[in-house]
Amino acid sequence: MSTRAARTGKTEGCRGVPVMPRRRRTRRGTFLPPAPALRTRDTASTDSGDGGDGGDGGTVDGRRFRQALGTFATGVVAVTAADPRDGRPYGLAVNSFTSVSLDPPLVAFCVSHTSTSWPRVRAAGEITVNVLAGRQREACAQLASRGGDKFAGLGWTASPSGNPILDGALAWLDCAIEAEHVAGDHTIVVTRVLRLDLLADGDPLVFFRGAYGSFTAGLDALAEAVPAP
Repeated sequence: MSTRAARTGKTEGCRGVPVMPRRRRTRRGTFLPPAPALRTRDTASTDSGDGGDGGDGGTVDGRRFRQALGTFATGVVAVTAADPRDGRPYGLAVNSFTSVSLDPPLVAFCVSHTSTSWPRVRAAGEITVNVLAGRQREACAQLASRGGDKFAGLGWTASPSGNPILDGALAWLDCAIEAEHVAGDHTIVVTRVLRLDLLADGDPLVFFRGAYGSFTAGLDALAEAVPAP
């Protein structure tokens, strides 16, 4: 779910240290081992330098901080928009997406100050959030790259706001920017949901410890139904 990705749980894109954790079962499902991370350059996520004290007067090691945040698995979304002048599509991948409020309906995400895609997306006024499916790793990597036509070869249709809805996305939300808050090397963008739709069933794209994976609900129930050898 535009991105020079970091190896933190805040990475919006696809760069990090590939890991292959053992399959972990939970009461509701199984996190499948992630695919090797896809390296990208344009980021909407945290990317502090290696090491460091973590801030003014702080003692937090930057690398350890990223590693700790990387243990928090997230979904990935694509934030898209169309140029109001010529309709050209723009987008970035984001994994810092979160719900904020049900009434009014608000969602938020974080964008790096170094992102080259966000200024173009922001200029459209209304944006569209695409919730990415596990099968959309390559689309995510393309949107996370820097330079070139990020939508080359990607299928999409226009939302009511005119922004791209990616083929294969699980859901989309048309949003208006409500507020922006500068926070360190990122900006927290709060948006109001104007319209939305659920598009398809499927596994979500998951980002964990710098790599992509997929979560399939209900595998524990299947395992319990199979008798032990």
